[in-house]
Amino acid sequence: MKYDRPAGEWNEALPIGNGRMGAMVFGHPANERLQLNEDSLWHGGPRDRNNPDAAKVLPEIRRLIFEGKPREAERLAVAGLSGLPETQRHYVPLGNLLLTFGGIDPEAVERYERTLDLERAVVTVGFTHRGVRHRREYFASFPDQAIVVRLTADRPGQITLTARLERAMWRYVDRTGRSGTDAIFMAGASGGEGGVAFAAAVAAKADGGRLDTIGEHLIVEGADGVTLVIAAATSFREKEPLAHSLAHARSVCAASVDELLERHVRDYRELFGRVTLTLAGHEEKSGLPVPERLKRLRRGEDDPGLMALYFQYGRYLLIASSRPGSLPANLQGVWNDQFLPPWDSKYTININTQMNYWPAEPCALPECHEPLFELIERMREPGRRTARVMYGCRGFTAHHNTDIWADTAPQDTWLPASYWPLGAAWLCLHLWEHYRFTQDLAFLGRALETMKEAALFVMDYLVESPGGELVTCPSVSPENTYVLPNGETGVLCAGPAMDAQIIRALLGACLEAERVLAERAGKAVDEPFVREAERVLERLPKDKIGRLGTLQEWYEDYGEAEPGHRHISHLFALHPGDQITPRRTPELAQAARRTLERRLAHGGGHTGWSRAWIVNFWARLEDGERAHENLIALLAKSTLPNLLDDHPPFQIDGNFGGTAGIAEMLLQSHDGVVHLLPALPKAWPAGEVRGLRARGGYEIDIRWEDGVLVEAWITPRLDGTCSVRVARDAEVLLDGRAVAVRRDARYADVLSFEARAGCRYLLRAR
Repeated sequence: MKYDRPAGEWNEALPIGNGRMGAMVFGHPANERLQLNEDSLWHGGPRDRNNPDAAKVLPEIRRLIFEGKPREAERLAVAGLSGLPETQRHYVPLGNLLLTFGGIDPEAVERYERTLDLERAVVTVGFTHRGVRHRREYFASFPDQAIVVRLTADRPGQITLTARLERAMWRYVDRTGRSGTDAIFMAGASGGEGGVAFAAAVAAKADGGRLDTIGEHLIVEGADGVTLVIAAATSFREKEPLAHSLAHARSVCAASVDELLERHVRDYRELFGRVTLTLAGHEEKSGLPVPERLKRLRRGEDDPGLMALYFQYGRYLLIASSRPGSLPANLQGVWNDQFLPPWDSKYTININTQMNYWPAEPCALPECHEPLFELIERMREPGRRTARVMYGCRGFTAHHNTDIWADTAPQDTWLPASYWPLGAAWLCLHLWEHYRFTQDLAFLGRALETMKEAALFVMDYLVESPGGELVTCPSVSPENTYVLPNGETGVLCAGPAMDAQIIRALLGACLEAERVLAERAGKAVDEPFVREAERVLERLPKDKIGRLGTLQEWYEDYGEAEPGHRHISHLFALHPGDQITPRRTPELAQAARRTLERRLAHGGGHTGWSRAWIVNFWARLEDGERAHENLIALLAKSTLPNLLDDHPPFQIDGNFGGTAGIAEMLLQSHDGVVHLLPALPKAWPAGEVRGLRARGGYEIDIRWEDGVLVEAWITPRLDGTCSVRVARDAEVLLDGRAVAVRRDARYADVLSFEARAGCRYLLRAR
């Protein structure tokens, strides 16, 4: 990612991160700023916000909804179902490291360049000033848990600077100062009862010249080179954040910068290097600055390489904001510069947090999924209390938001979103997806108990509708509004389509997990749970097609107050679910297509994450042209100069959803087969992708030319039957010898062969 000028604002700065710490690098020659974050720095501490009157008002709310009186039900819900107090905790910035360079005149800067090297996870700034070439490197090391800055010049004695840590909201800092002659620090508390204490420290090492500290400033004069190490901690993990930060910064700074960089790159490449993507065409544009490439794309010029860059940037961002031991990526990953950020920069779990992790498994980053699994585990205990106190149910639940403390009570009093209790159920499907991709039986054995606990809640929460089916009530179709035949609008409802789809997926996953663990691990089947789940599945509402030919969003065929709404929740069964597919459910797939066409005709896809979801929908419908059209719209209309997603404002889920969408265009595995190039657009006539993952435990490489498959390499994790959908007649080879294949009786484009774990099979088009 190339730029020919410094960042003029935060949306032009370049992100670095190691999961726990993040920084935005502006790249100014004379007055540099690194905007810093630490993932556990949130305002305030844990609280029990469950409304004790919820169980008392629940029967009346249900009666009013079934009687078609949503307004009355909603008034009662605001009083009886809202969290006390109504808001959860919010994420806040750590602060800034300000670097003022002596002797640098911005007007005299020439040959400026700023880059983010995605293959090394290093930001580099270079420029010439009065005949001296300056080079600055920035990286966030996971193995060393620190941010490192290296400043050099091609002549000795050219580095003079003053460094200072600060927070724009200075009243949130209790202490700043120096430690010895080589380090500075700041420390404080995040506010609110039980809030976390925090600290940040910068340690420095100079090659030549003079290094000193005065007050809260670190001063370097006339050095040949300088290394700065930034460390940070909070009381969420460390008892003494300041002592830890100072000691850690000094310890890391004691190592050579070459050693630090080599360790960082080796660790990062082990993850990032698993997948490569090349999309041929217009290679000359790779040398242009990113803003210029975006500008040309908006003018209608093709740039397949920019889409490949965007795909890899999404993988980079996931590695940088979600690593084992860190918290999950929040609404802004780990990068936030506001003390009251949009939507609190929390975990919005009615799609946004889930979307953050859509690329984790198919894009070969399963380790990056782990922080989400850890958050789900921490949600179980508070979620049990919410289920019991508010609804009188077994199991655990969560609503449409959670925070660092795994809060599960409703957030806000915003009717279209707050009173939706299926957040935990949706999150638990990520546990199942991780197993489907990795085939890790030990993981599944642990995850099943969590999945079943979420299932117990939804089974208890269901009530019988007037038609005799089991439906959720009250609930919403996030975050949409329906219109009754009498013209009255409402949001609280019974049995929205997405709820039944999520419950069907969760119960189905639990039943399949019980079967797999019994057959492959000898685990005893939980017969009472299985029988209860099977009974519930039989009584769930089926997906319906409404009078407009679209998939029905609510239990009744209501009108929509906003036909172009950003949420398209009732297509959950198409993506990320797998209950609707073009072959198994062609009528529902056609209704899903009509739903998308109607949404887009009325202005849908106007937020970045919504457009990214639409890319995935079209890919699942195997419509490469429409997927590509919406991918262009995502980049042209909802992408900032630094390629971060623009909701607006910045929200990272669109990046992750876009990356997942590109992967879905190239490889799918949700429908029982490995489908090669299911939604390849004409704009990508030739290319190669290596290292994608497929459900069933497969690693896949694909190469195509003239819009058709040339060859694919398939490496299975386990022995078993591998079924592949491929548009052309093909043969399968192992070590140059043909492998026996058979054709599916129902689908002529599916071939199957017996595969052995660890072998690499070549599928070659005839």
